[in-house]
Amino acid sequence: MSDENKVLLRVSNLKQYFPIGKKKMGKPQSFVKANDGISLNIYEGETFGLVGESGCGKSTFGRTLLQLYRQTGGRTVYYGRTVEDFDLKYVEEIFKNLPDKKKKCEELLGKVKKLEADYAKMPEGTEEEKIAKKVAGQHLAEMESEADNDLLDITALIGGLYTLDETALAEAGRHYLAEYLAMKEIRKINAQADEFEKNGKSAKAGEVKKKIPELQKKVQAELAEIDKIRDNCKKDEDFEKYEVQKDDGINLANLTDAEMRYLRRDLQLIFQDPYSSLNPRMTVGQIIGEGLMAHNIFKKGDPKMQDYIMEIMEKCGLASYFIHRYPHQFSGGQRQRIGIARSLAVHPKFVVCDEAVSALDVSIQSQIINLLLDLKEQNNLTYLFISHDLSVIKYISDRIGVMYLGNMMELSDTEHLFAHPYHPYTEALLSAIPTTDVDGRKETIILEGDIPSPINPPKGCKFHTRCRYCTEICKNVTPQFEEVEPGHFVACHHKLGVPEEK
Repeated sequence: MSDENKVLLRVSNLKQYFPIGKKKMGKPQSFVKANDGISLNIYEGETFGLVGESGCGKSTFGRTLLQLYRQTGGRTVYYGRTVEDFDLKYVEEIFKNLPDKKKKCEELLGKVKKLEADYAKMPEGTEEEKIAKKVAGQHLAEMESEADNDLLDITALIGGLYTLDETALAEAGRHYLAEYLAMKEIRKINAQADEFEKNGKSAKAGEVKKKIPELQKKVQAELAEIDKIRDNCKKDEDFEKYEVQKDDGINLANLTDAEMRYLRRDLQLIFQDPYSSLNPRMTVGQIIGEGLMAHNIFKKGDPKMQDYIMEIMEKCGLASYFIHRYPHQFSGGQRQRIGIARSLAVHPKFVVCDEAVSALDVSIQSQIINLLLDLKEQNNLTYLFISHDLSVIKYISDRIGVMYLGNMMELSDTEHLFAHPYHPYTEALLSAIPTTDVDGRKETIILEGDIPSPINPPKGCKFHTRCRYCTEICKNVTPQFEEVEPGHFVACHHKLGVPEEK
C-alpha cells in the first residue's frame, strides 16, 4: 500500500504481556510476552493477512487491537473517527494538566539524550564491543519509543504549541479545555434532541437545540484564542517539528471500557470456532439482533428490526426463513455465516477475522472466503485476516505480516513476499506449502525443534534457535524491524538476498 492510502489503524510498539501468578516479594513478576513491540499500519479498504505458528500471538494481537485485551504498552491510533466525535477522558486530562504532562515527558526525553551520549562513546573495536554496543542500542531504541509515545499523546492534540513555556502552555490548556467542554455539551444536547425526535417530540427537540448557537460562539471564541497563541509561537525553530505530529486519531489504548463501547460498532470480530461462539439458547434472529439493540440501532420490539435482520442474513448466504432456528440446526459453514452476519449487521469499518475458516472443510472455506471478499467490496470493509494457511492468505490478502513468538518478522505486499522472502522464517514457511508442480530445485526447509517459550524467550533474535543462518550476533542482539525496500519490512541480521550494507 502506498502512502496515499488512508491509514485506518496505526500501531506503534504494541505490547501485550500476561502476568504469571502473583508477584512474590523480592522477585520480579514473570510475564508471557504474547506481543512484544509490534509496529505497523493497516490501511482503509485493505485485507491485511497475519500468519505464523500456533502460539506466536496472532489472535492475541487481533484482540488487543480491539482492546478486548488491554494492551500493556504502545499506541493504537484509530482514524475511523476523530477525538471531536466523542467525550474522551484522556483528552480532557491532557488539556487539564498540560504543563505537568510536558514536564514528565521532558524528563524522559532527557534520560534518552543521556543514553544517546553514552551510546556514542561506546567503543566498537572488537567483536564483543560491537555486540555490547548493539545491545545498548536496543535498550536505547526501547527508551526512545516510550518517550515518543508519551510525546505523541500531547503533540497529537496541541501540535507546535508544545514549544510554549509553562505559563503560556497552562493558558493554552485552559482554552483547549473550555473549547472541548463546550463541544461536549453540544454533543450531549444533540443526543437529547435526537432522542426526542425518535419519540415524536419535535417541539421539545427544537427547544433543547436553542442552547447550541451560544455554545458554538464559545467554541469559535476559544479556537480564535488558540490560533493567536499558535501564531505567536510559529517563530520557534521547533514549532514545525511538533506541528506535523498533530492529528485527530483516537488512541484506543487510552480509552476507558465505557468509551471503548462506543467504538465497538466500528471494530468487530469474527471468531474462529463457529460452534462455541454462538449462544445455543438463542435463535439466529436473537443472535444478530443482540448487537443491533446494544448499539441502539433498533429498539427491542421494533418491527423494522426483523426485516433488517432477514436482509443481512440473505446478504450472508442464509435463507431468511432460518431466522427462528437455533445454532444446533445448522452446519459448520452455516454457523460461520451467522457469525459473519452478526458482525456485519452493525456496519463496522474494521473486522478481525480470527482464523474464520480454519474449522471448516475446504469446499466450505472457499464459500466463506468469497463471501468475505464480496461483503468487503459492498461495504468498504477493512480486514485483519488471521490464518495458518498460506494459500488462503495469499488469495485474500493485499499485504502480509509474518509473526514469530510475539514479534513481527517480515511485512510486505503479498506478491513480493511470496516472490522474495527476506527472512529465514518466511522462507521456511513458504517452502512448506504443498504444490503440484514438479520442481526438483525447490527445497523444503525443516525447522528443527519447537517454538521457544514466550515466558523465557531466547536472548537476541527469537528465531536464532531454529535458524540455519544463525551467527553470534543473532544470539545476543535483537534485530531492528526496518524497511529494506519501499513497503517491505524485515527484522533479521542476515536478510536473504540483501547485501549487508543495505
